[in-house]
Amino acid sequence: MKKKNIIITGTSRGIGYELVSLCTDAGHNVLALSRDAAPVSGLDIDNCACFSCDITDKRDVAKVSEFIKEKWNHVDVLINNSGYLVNKPFSKLKMSDFQDSYEVNVFGAVAMTQVVLPFMKKSSHVVNISSMGGVQGSAKFPGLAAYSSSKGAIITLTEVLAEEYKETGPSFNALALGAVQTEMLEEAFPGYKAPLSAKEMASYIMDFSLTGQNYYNGKILEVSASTP
Repeated sequence: MKKKNIIITGTSRGIGYELVSLCTDAGHNVLALSRDAAPVSGLDIDNCACFSCDITDKRDVAKVSEFIKEKWNHVDVLINNSGYLVNKPFSKLKMSDFQDSYEVNVFGAVAMTQVVLPFMKKSSHVVNISSMGGVQGSAKFPGLAAYSSSKGAIITLTEVLAEEYKETGPSFNALALGAVQTEMLEEAFPGYKAPLSAKEMASYIMDFSLTGQNYYNGKILEVSASTP
């Protein structure tokens, strides 16, 4: 497969961290972005660039554009993987909990996409990582009002952008993930054991990100090994 330029957000741990290793091992160029760049920078991978980037800070997001201009000129894949999860009863949720959820899960993805779009081609692919909790008609869980509603918003955004850019590209798709054994899941649901590891899910996401645009546009794919 031809070497591609891939941007991944939320790479300090979990699925994003595993994606960096998988994509670079496959020979692709990766820009790894997270608030904490230390975990990835410590890997010392030749075909991986990384710097601290808070996707909710427009100054940090602007650095991404500068990097692309200087190093790559174009982007083949953007994986909006950053996520924020808070698990609280609705009566206990503060407005700041909702704001934090939407800042990362929706507005951050919007900011990244707007910055990267000018460097993408018709064959490029934007993959938004959503959740089964954001899928209409799926099983819902108490405590996830902020998280699941924000993940529902990114699903609708994906569908709208696919329509808006269907003539020029890139393609837009969303993966609605089920439970995956990550640090974020453990923090929100201590003791819960998910059926898939972060590396297993990352492998699926990488494969889909590289080829899914050939088969899908504006689609929401449910990726869950559990029922519900």
